Amino acid sequence: MVKIIFNVLTSLLCLLLFTATHCPATLLQADKVIVMKNEKRMILLMNGEILKCYKVALGRGSTGPKTRLGDCKTPEGSYILNHRNGHSKFYRSIHVTYPNRTDIANARKSGSNPGGDVMIHGLPDGFEELNEAHADINWTKGCIAVSNREMDEIWRLVPDGTPIEIVP
Repeated sequence: MVKIIFNVLTSLLCLLLFTATHCPATLLQADKVIVMKNEKRMILLMNGEILKCYKVALGRGSTGPKTRLGDCKTPEGSYILNHRNGHSKFYRSIHVTYPNRTDIANARKSGSNPGGDVMIHGLPDGFEELNEAHADINWTKGCIAVSNREMDEIWRLVPDGTPIEIVP
């Protein structure tokens, strides 16, 4: 009886060790997202290590930071990915908390509305077949776009509350 219990416990221990060292991708989650506008890249990080990297399309006016509503620029700064829309007109989307306090203060100084509604999103209906080729040009109104396949992956890997840093 003791030998059976020992064998069961040993088997369970081996299973736990195997699971811990061979963690399936579905258990991985990013703890930070970085968007490098000049490189048109978005990187998902987990514990400081690169988890995934994507080529992205940005706002049509993406040189420089977003300063006002309608400038078609992607913002620059530190934000949070705070909620998601599974029925977005751009497939799926995850909201970026732009504008932050600094963005609002800068817009007020210039008498402008800072805008908002910045997202990481997929492709609109009818453009899904472009896949990653969509990122060859900046086409959004200030958002960060990826293919729908990539958006599905990001949807699984990036939980609400994840910080995002958008740099030039």
